[in-house]
Amino acid sequence: MENDLSGYRKSYEKGALLKANVPENPLELFQKWFYEVEQTNSADEVNAMTIATIGLDGYPRGRVVLLKRYTYEGFIFYTNYKSEKGKSIINNPNVCLSFFWNFAERQVIIKGKAEKIEAAKQSELAAKQQKLIEIEQQKEQELLQLKEEKMDSELQHVNN
Repeated sequence: MENDLSGYRKSYEKGALLKANVPENPLELFQKWFYEVEQTNSADEVNAMTIATIGLDGYPRGRVVLLKRYTYEGFIFYTNYKSEKGKSIINNPNVCLSFFWNFAERQVIIKGKAEKIEAAKQSELAAKQQKLIEIEQQKEQELLQLKEEKMDSELQHVNN
């Protein structure tokens, strides 16, 4: 089977990355672009990124994960250390992160070494994650309650 896809090339014209416009710290440019994409609502998950690792079989492997936080120290994402990805990172911590924001015609590539964050920071992040889950659950509960109240009100209206 052969399928020529060469005609699929898109012309990217929304802007150019000029060295003169790049801040001294590239994280500042990442933050600017991240917020621009977030403000336009053009990405389902603006924090979705591809992480590439070298698998235990010696071949590169990419998969999409969610960025949970970024600081001047680095980019934080969650992984199960017992998963293939976790084992690959332990075996070879050299990774590559790639963000692709199609609508904005922007791509960011970050190369570096993955490392476990300190236990205190892990606990802090886990607590924040749990709090977010609880808030979402509370919102869902309130929506269900409102729907039930509306249904009760409509039933009373029908019965009267």
